[in-house]
Amino acid sequence: MNSWNPSVQEKAEMILKVRGGLLSAAEAARKLGISRKTYYKWEQRGLAAMMESLCERNSGRPPGEPDGEKETMRCRIRELESELEKRRKADELREKVKQLAEKKR
Repeated sequence: MNSWNPSVQEKAEMILKVRGGLLSAAEAARKLGISRKTYYKWEQRGLAAMMESLCERNSGRPPGEPDGEKETMRCRIRELESELEKRRKADELREKVKQLAEKKR
């Protein structure tokens, strides 16, 4: 075959023409300067890539690696919130005990 190197766009155009029935695989291969076997490899890769690109994907930034420092800080925040809640309840109990003691006097 020749040394002409077809562009991606030219390859895609030929694949679409063959798939659309406008050209045969042999004609496309000849125009691209490749063997029919190579044409079919390109076609298979091109169609697989198209299918992959059309798959549903989550939008937005992909999830990153967990940040150890952030996770440590989140854990510490949860611990402090728990401690704060315990202290608030203890303060409430002390206040109720104080009120009961004043009523008994």
